[in-house]
Amino acid sequence: MQFLVKAYDGEGMLDKRMEVRPRHLEGMKVLGRQVICAGGLLDDAGRMKGSALVMEFPDRAALNEYLESEPYVVEGVWEKIEIETMNVVLVNGGTVAR
Repeated sequence: MQFLVKAYDGEGMLDKRMEVRPRHLEGMKVLGRQVICAGGLLDDAGRMKGSALVMEFPDRAALNEYLESEPYVVEGVWEKIEIETMNVVLVNGGTVAR
């Protein structure tokens, strides 16, 4: 199953985000192809305000298990997380068979 994860930083968390970011990125590397795409959400001034991730897990329970150990969650950077099930059709312009 694919999921769209939109996670918003708490107020004043930019410095904490940048401190935790190396561990977050290392975790993304470990997940490998489970991360279909990911990036930072920006405010109107171009500052990070959160994250958007398209991820693949066997089910929602597996995604929840990952989130329990996600450094931005553990360190309190992400204040609000929205999750929706998604059906990925295109990646980098190429059709994905589903």
